[in-house]
Amino acid sequence: MSKNTTSKPTPRSMSPEAIEEAAWADRDAQPLSQADLKRMKRTPQAKIIRRTLELTQEEFAERYHIPLGTLRDWEQGRAEPDQPTRAYLTVIARDADRVNRILNSKPL
Repeated sequence: MSKNTTSKPTPRSMSPEAIEEAAWADRDAQPLSQADLKRMKRTPQAKIIRRTLELTQEEFAERYHIPLGTLRDWEQGRAEPDQPTRAYLTVIARDADRVNRILNSKPL
């Protein structure tokens, strides 16, 4: 008994130029322009910082004196850090060890 096989045409991959052209042709899903990207703000994300430091939510919250519920709200998108907190997260992202030492060292 022989099997009938249907050969399906192999999809051709699109060139980067063709992908760009197709994206610009879709009015409902326009890609971001360089001007759009420049205008957008980069907000430090607590979850990314915490994962980079390989800390659990509990460890991160305790180490950096952030209420655990607040951290969870940020990570789950229920709340966003205010401007001073975003600055604090930026400092943690840039020099986590120093922030930890300063916050958790014993007074002289």
